[in-house]
Amino acid sequence: MIELCGQKVGEGQPLFIIAGPDVIESEEMVLRHASRVREVCEKLGVAFAFKASFDKANRTSGKSFRGPGLSEGLRIFRRLKREVGVPLLTDVHEPWQAEKAAEVAEVLQVPAFLCRQTDLIAAVARTGRGVNLKKGQFVAPKDMAQQAQKAFDQGNRNVLVTERGSSFGYHDLVVDMRGLVWMREAGLSVCFDATHSVQLPSAGEGETAGERKLIAHLARAAAAAGIDALFAEIHEEPEKALCDGPCSLTFEAFASLLREVLAVRRALGQAG
Repeated sequence: MIELCGQKVGEGQPLFIIAGPDVIESEEMVLRHASRVREVCEKLGVAFAFKASFDKANRTSGKSFRGPGLSEGLRIFRRLKREVGVPLLTDVHEPWQAEKAAEVAEVLQVPAFLCRQTDLIAAVARTGRGVNLKKGQFVAPKDMAQQAQKAFDQGNRNVLVTERGSSFGYHDLVVDMRGLVWMREAGLSVCFDATHSVQLPSAGEGETAGERKLIAHLARAAAAAGIDALFAEIHEEPEKALCDGPCSLTFEAFASLLREVLAVRRALGQAG
């Protein structure tokens, strides 16, 4: 059992939601998205954290859009907190960013490609904020217990571990639902990233492609396997998104997905 954004997250607890656009495209855009995520989650009665990145440091091409950067991103997040009042998750890529990001974000995320970076995990954990540790595409599920332990060693037990698919040949990912069970058996609180899991890494013309039609199928399966949280990226116009559009949901599709996942949980006798 852990606590994120003042909510208990874990077995026997209601589902926790992490949702938002992949990256801050503009100040007004992120404010609109935060308001709509809050509207959907409040209507369905689920606790949530709004997710957005100030920088996407890991991109297929050096010409890809990355976001406004740390300073401008944190300024936008402060306005977001004042005007929309949502709990916030954002990712950091270097240890020195953690303390600054923790000034505005309730949860700090360690990106999948950096999930074995000991100094980064330790820096994030030391802030005392919640930790979302994304499982690397190259890491076996059971091995994530060792990465979570790096945060535990800093005195921070509020660690969520997120499955987001494993590399499967070139330009493809596969989700092994057994991994959700194994990570839970290791005593970890487990999240499923329904949108990054359908990526086709670097399969586009200098960018990542994706199979959006598979998101709901995987999310329902993950809910049946047993998860404590669900992660989804959302964009008001996915075809125009500057990052991960092929893997992003519209708000209407996001609401539908949540209803389906909650129905699966109810059918299994789990808390909504």
